[in-house]
Amino acid sequence: MQLTDIVVKKLSQPGRHTDDQTKGLHLWVKVTGQKYWIFRYTHQSKRLALSFGAYPDVGLRQARERAIEARNLINKGTDPTQEKKAAKEAEASSAAPRFKEFALAYIETMRPKWRNQKHGDQWVATVANYAFPVIGTMPLEKIETQHVLEILTPIWHTKSETAVRLRGRLERILSAAITRKLRTGANPALWKGHLENLLPTQRASDNHHEALPYPDIPAFMAKLRNADGLSALALEFSILNASRTSEVLLGLRSEVQGNVWTIPGSRMKAGKTHQVPLCRRSMDLLLVAQSMDPDSVYLFSRNGKPLSNMAMLMMVRRMQLGLTVHGFRSTFRDWVSEETDHSPEVAEMALAHTIGNKVEKAYRRGNLLERRRLLMQDWESFCMLGNDSNLTLLQTRLAA
Repeated sequence: MQLTDIVVKKLSQPGRHTDDQTKGLHLWVKVTGQKYWIFRYTHQSKRLALSFGAYPDVGLRQARERAIEARNLINKGTDPTQEKKAAKEAEASSAAPRFKEFALAYIETMRPKWRNQKHGDQWVATVANYAFPVIGTMPLEKIETQHVLEILTPIWHTKSETAVRLRGRLERILSAAITRKLRTGANPALWKGHLENLLPTQRASDNHHEALPYPDIPAFMAKLRNADGLSALALEFSILNASRTSEVLLGLRSEVQGNVWTIPGSRMKAGKTHQVPLCRRSMDLLLVAQSMDPDSVYLFSRNGKPLSNMAMLMMVRRMQLGLTVHGFRSTFRDWVSEETDHSPEVAEMALAHTIGNKVEKAYRRGNLLERRRLLMQDWESFCMLGNDSNLTLLQTRLAA
């Protein structure tokens, strides 16, 4: 049949109508009256058919042009059906969100639920350093187990803690993508029943934070008091109050009322407000720090900015000790247990540890502030043993 625009428009007889002008092109008219363009061809001894779309969305001229393009591909040895499929996949792939953009958006969405800015920054750092080079530009749907292994294997033994955290973060990000229907199938970063069969289980580290034996604390504190600089003041304050590094470095002057420092739950590991009774030496340290940067809002700062996260650790290292700042909390706890009559519950509350026993938690609703004040006064006195005047004072008190 010689197809023309008028013929195609009026044609209503059901069946396949061949276009004599273009080899392989047919107009398929259904019983319902709907019309479709079909291109029939042979490739590698197989009879195949390729749809060009419905009429009148695709007119006669456009259908012929597509048939000519398809015939040219066949003459070059290419299957036009596979070419069309590849083009659709490429188009879908280009429109699909990539891992990098989705991961960064997910982290920003989750930031409000995390305790501090640093936690979100750690997420960004780990996925940017290790995951983005491998899967950053990949569509979420295309990420497979082999890609996750390519990310984790190089650091699984050399940086085991980082690798474990990174795997968990990848699992969370890809799980969110599945929930939002941006990818299908199993989560390739899942550990249980999946990666546990491909990677050796990481053994929990038996190493605790390196801590100074409590008998050595007086000599250490005496040496620390002779050191110059803001980091030395912050470290001494941290030790005297058995505080965590982040609690001290981000502490605000407005949080200190009288001789009580109230840390908001947003900066506490347990997420609950914590009050710290400040003794005389701690108050003196705050006054000195304030005089060094009068207009700052922070307890310890330079030019209005808080000390870096490494400031106190570097102070310890300069004193040529293989210790961690967090380890001084263990030193404090050991001293309480072995050298004092203060109860364990007071010590645990001084450390702002979460109470594990639900019954005990229900009955103990106070914060034992005054009992903790007595404890911290004894701890300060012990820490000041390296100072002769304080030694005499402590000996007098103990004798009484």
